[in-house]
Amino acid sequence: MLEVQKIREEWELCRKGLQKRNISSPADLLSTVVQLDDERKGLQKESDELAAEINKMSTLIGGLMKSGDSQKAESVKLEVAEKKEKLKVWESRHKEVIQRLEDSLLSIPNIPSVMVPQGKGSEDNEVYKDWEGNLDSKEGFLPHWEIAERLGLFDLKLGVKIAGSGFPVYRGKGAKLQRALINFFLEENIAAGYEEFQPPHLVNEETAKATGQLPDKEGQMYHIPIDNLYLIPTAEVPVTNIYRDVILQEGDFPVKMTAYTPCFRREAGSYGADVKGLNRVHQFDKVEIVEIAHPQNSYERLQAMLSHVESLLKKLELPYRILRLCGGDMSFTSALTYDFEVYSIGQGRWLEVSSVSNFETYQSNRLKLRYKDKAGKSILAHTLNGSSLALPRILASLLEWHQSPEGIIIPEALRPYTGFDKI
Repeated sequence: MLEVQKIREEWELCRKGLQKRNISSPADLLSTVVQLDDERKGLQKESDELAAEINKMSTLIGGLMKSGDSQKAESVKLEVAEKKEKLKVWESRHKEVIQRLEDSLLSIPNIPSVMVPQGKGSEDNEVYKDWEGNLDSKEGFLPHWEIAERLGLFDLKLGVKIAGSGFPVYRGKGAKLQRALINFFLEENIAAGYEEFQPPHLVNEETAKATGQLPDKEGQMYHIPIDNLYLIPTAEVPVTNIYRDVILQEGDFPVKMTAYTPCFRREAGSYGADVKGLNRVHQFDKVEIVEIAHPQNSYERLQAMLSHVESLLKKLELPYRILRLCGGDMSFTSALTYDFEVYSIGQGRWLEVSSVSNFETYQSNRLKLRYKDKAGKSILAHTLNGSSLALPRILASLLEWHQSPEGIIIPEALRPYTGFDKI
């Protein structure tokens, strides 16, 4: 969430940033935060002063009792009791205002970077790097769902029987191709300096709130009420929380982590012809990269993450492009996001396979993730994350772009992980 100090010191920047996100009356949102913070400070000051008076009078009571002036001591005791009741009221009001302030801050999205283009939706995203190859060279090729049916690689109907729509069952070489992609991505990430983790697939409310999934994405997350736990929508959530309430040293940067997990999303629009095949599913596999960076270097790290994800798509020999998302299409927590898209032969359009984002201090403020500078001052770190990569659409693209009369030709970089060069 935003820092109150940032809102106070960079008011116009925050107002314009929220305006870029197409939020109506951004000044009113920011004013509410400042007013609540002023009220919090006032109540804190009054409570502190009253508590100091109570302590002073309590000391006085002890002196009066020692001197034998019990009547005066009893009078002061009654006054102290009155003040303690008053303090309880102020402390209750103070706690209430703090909660209202936090709720207001949680309702405000991150401030976009100056590099974020203006726009209302996906049609306004900026093409950062376009594909220069020929997209028509595969005319007449089969869509991935037809290939999978012919070769027995995954079964959507079986998934419906077991769980419902949006839960594919991979089988045979389709299952092995999934496993090969996971291992390929993990090994590539490890070679690039990322430490591998195996985090829990369920998280508590505090963990989900710390990375911005709550209160923004309740409707997209599977919730287990009896335990108040959430199935993770991405490994970003548990992995980033490894450093919740941690104070780093400047020499620790950059912290680089990677993890494979299944991901669970109750996404809207998961039904119908436009999402046929593996385009949009409720459970899918993904390998994630997460970084914690020094604020001065976080955008350099973002570029390094972009280059790394791009190298994976090149090794898989897939057509891709990179978009810089506009203010109206960014996630709630992001300051700057780049999307990687691969071209779908089956659907004749570009589909997202990775998002790489810099959150600046938005997540770290919730996480209370700081570092000590050389002067010993605690400063919020920057957090970043990216998909490297999400599997369903990558697998679909491999099937569509690498089909031949002999079958599906496996890219050379993937063959050590599959153990076969074609299906």
